[in-house]
Amino acid sequence: MAEEKNGELQKLEGSVERVIYSNEENGYTICDVAVSEDGEIITAVGIMPMIGAGDHLCLYGGWVHNPKYGRQFSVSQYERVMPADTASMLRYLASRAIKGIGPKTAQRIIDEFGDESFDVIENHPEWLASIKGISMKTALAASESFREQAGIRSAMMFFREWFGVATTVKIYKHWGHSAVDIAKKNPYRLCNEIDGIGFERADLMAQKLGFGGDDIERIMSGLSYVLMQNGMQNGHVCLPREKLRDSGAALLGVAPQRADEAMSMLLKNGKIRYVLRDECQMIYDAESYVAEKYIAEKLITIEKMCPAIDMRDVDAFIEREEAKSGIQYAFLQKKAISDALRYGVTVLTGGPGTGKTTVVRALIHIFDSMGYDIALAAPTGRAAKRLSEATSVEAKTIHRLLEYTYEAGEKYVFNRNETAHLDEQVIIVDEASMIDNALMCALLKAIKPGARFIIIGDSDQLPSVGAGNVLRDIIESERFSTVKLNEIFRQARESLIITNAHAINNGKLPVLDVKDNDFFFLKRNTDREIALTIADLCLNRLPKTYGDMAKNGIQVIAPSRKGESGTESLNVLLQQTLNPSSRYKREHKFRDRIFREGDRVMQTRNNYDIEWNRSSDDKDGNGIFNGDIGVVEAINEPESTMTVLFDDKRVIYDFSLLEDLEHAYAVTVHKSQGSEYPIVIIPMCSAATMLLSRNLLYTAVTRAEKMVILVGRGEIVEAMVANNRQTMRYTGLCEWLKNEI
Repeated sequence: MAEEKNGELQKLEGSVERVIYSNEENGYTICDVAVSEDGEIITAVGIMPMIGAGDHLCLYGGWVHNPKYGRQFSVSQYERVMPADTASMLRYLASRAIKGIGPKTAQRIIDEFGDESFDVIENHPEWLASIKGISMKTALAASESFREQAGIRSAMMFFREWFGVATTVKIYKHWGHSAVDIAKKNPYRLCNEIDGIGFERADLMAQKLGFGGDDIERIMSGLSYVLMQNGMQNGHVCLPREKLRDSGAALLGVAPQRADEAMSMLLKNGKIRYVLRDECQMIYDAESYVAEKYIAEKLITIEKMCPAIDMRDVDAFIEREEAKSGIQYAFLQKKAISDALRYGVTVLTGGPGTGKTTVVRALIHIFDSMGYDIALAAPTGRAAKRLSEATSVEAKTIHRLLEYTYEAGEKYVFNRNETAHLDEQVIIVDEASMIDNALMCALLKAIKPGARFIIIGDSDQLPSVGAGNVLRDIIESERFSTVKLNEIFRQARESLIITNAHAINNGKLPVLDVKDNDFFFLKRNTDREIALTIADLCLNRLPKTYGDMAKNGIQVIAPSRKGESGTESLNVLLQQTLNPSSRYKREHKFRDRIFREGDRVMQTRNNYDIEWNRSSDDKDGNGIFNGDIGVVEAINEPESTMTVLFDDKRVIYDFSLLEDLEHAYAVTVHKSQGSEYPIVIIPMCSAATMLLSRNLLYTAVTRAEKMVILVGRGEIVEAMVANNRQTMRYTGLCEWLKNEI
């Protein structure tokens, strides 16, 4: 952190001598600066995008000590001051800071235009073409490069009061030269279009720029923000008009009728849409409306266009597979196989141990014998890996199946879509409860008419993190064949994990007093005792008894982030216990977290363009996703990087990207979805009532492969089993499907 002097950041002014390191994506830079006062060369580090040798800078920050490189100036803010005299202009241009201009060309420009050189480059590039060695193409490119630097400089100056440098870079990349003008005209576009900027920050900026509290642009933006936040935080795809109106009016401090007026304007200009359901207007943002309607339309199309297979052939396929595999399928398993062969869209659901994987294996063998190409996919990397292991067929993440790439470095696009369909005739997707509306829409766009779509998931688990309740809506619509497996097979009945999971799901208390199976309960009375017991289990008791399985296979899954037994406190305790500070381990403090070599960490948002290298085949690729867990392998302070190993994918994080990582010794139930772990420890501690629910406990228990340990109070277990509160989400997919659009 920068040191302060009398409560203020220190200021240095000087010229950049050389740029040692620069990250083009986030602007993190290390450079040598000649300080104006005495000519001393100092090293400056921080977010300083698009600077080059010859730039004259005002730096604000403080001195820090780097263990390897010594004293450095850590930059919190900076200003670029353009050279004013011809000598400084020449030095700046000769530094190759402007595209297409080198030392000789710079001298010719200065000789020709003197102290008006910068004005000519920016506003009259065609004049440059009169100089020997400068073509019109080079002149225009140089002007564009100069204006880009002027634009980022202008943006830095304008936005510095409200945003940091990294956010300003993001704004500039999104809007380019027009960034300042757009923000001045309507600062509320910032929260609607720039990821990471909330309404409150945009509203504060608008107030400073003179926008009134009753300004219609403010109210329209506030309503859009409420709609967006309800999707991101609560999973709603739409909201009743009255709820949106009242929530928006309360947030903005305006009269409800004023919010109604703004809503009418948003409807008129197409920014939001509505559907009338039970005499209530359900309000969508335009994108969500289109996506949800498309999901319904495409599912119905797939169902209608699926080629028919004679029932006698279906029976023959099943009999042949039974003979070949030596498995006698149960009645519901046969029905699931039969329906998947006969219909375009089939849903297979059921709890652990009910034979879903057996059905999937049978379908793969039968479709393969029919000459059909099959694609297996799941929402997360871990879920895809589990599906591959269970079926011995490669499974991909949905994003990888759809061949995601980045467009202009800003947002990802899927190369498999409505104009470039997937080649496979059968698409099987597992862990469908995790799929939100946006991802399901993208997947369906890529499925060609005539293909079969088989949806597998446990509808009793938690719904997706993103907006929507896709699996449950499809099932409740009763529009497609749905088979729910409910028979627990003999081998599975021997596992208390499976029988207790089904008991919990059926509203019955799990068996907690068996000492020699795979499900244990350790009674502890206080949250402190719970936390300390979990730490002791992870450090001593489990590794001593179970060896390597415990060493690498324990995952603590907590209902809540807060409290002494919530993930935030447990991660601090477990880091101290399992990976304490050592002179042999490098560490780096980022905000309130200390990352240390050997730490278990989790990616908390999808990053589609971060690069990785796979050690098994030395293959490079892109993309680390929300919920991926890895281990900190190395920390490099001089280069401001941290290397994390995700299974066999090695990723180098710039320190500015560490906001996307958090410790993962303990994770929430939501973050554990789609994953399985050998040993799962679940604290049974106090939490908000909405978190102490049956389906949350059921989801946590079903994450375990070999062992579950509940630690805490029996009354919490009872409360969770008794609380059958379902996560209520405003969605419309079920109604679209029931009414066939």
